[in-house]
Amino acid sequence: MSDFIAIKNDSQTRMDKTIDSFKSDLGSLRAGRAHISLLDGIMVEAYGSMTPLAQVGTISVPDARTLSVSVWDRGLAKAVEKAIMESDLGLNPASDGQLIRIPIPPLSEERRKELLKVAGKYAESNKVAIRNIRRDALDGIKKLKKDNLISEDEEKRYENEIQKLTDEAIKKIDEMMVQKEKDIMQV
Repeated sequence: MSDFIAIKNDSQTRMDKTIDSFKSDLGSLRAGRAHISLLDGIMVEAYGSMTPLAQVGTISVPDARTLSVSVWDRGLAKAVEKAIMESDLGLNPASDGQLIRIPIPPLSEERRKELLKVAGKYAESNKVAIRNIRRDALDGIKKLKKDNLISEDEEKRYENEIQKLTDEAIKKIDEMMVQKEKDIMQV
């Protein structure tokens, strides 16, 4: 029994991490609304090294279509502006001394469809990861049975418990995907 609990807990932890990973993947997809996570991957040339944007200024969302970055060191404003322009986000920042405003352009229909495809790929790859975790857990259960540590009835019950975990994790991914689809398609 304690062997199964270890298998189940490991599977649950790994599935939760996969769901968290999917959540951050979706967060990186711009849905036409301003959100500070849009700028997460941007690195700025500061003091001779590449530094995350969040470490050189404060990022805020003044309204649904605008981001602003308040740079702590006025000398870095140009570097921050350049880093945002060179990112693949298609954003056009406007500097106002230490404050950089970044208007978020509305998404075209074509771009929305591209984003949906990317989100779909993220969803599918994370579902595959969940199924791989299930397979690992089922292999562990089969090994317990082979080593005569559990009965056939326990084996079936444990397999059903792992399947329930899998179904719940895939359902969460599907729900997150539906929500992201609504966000992306909202004009």
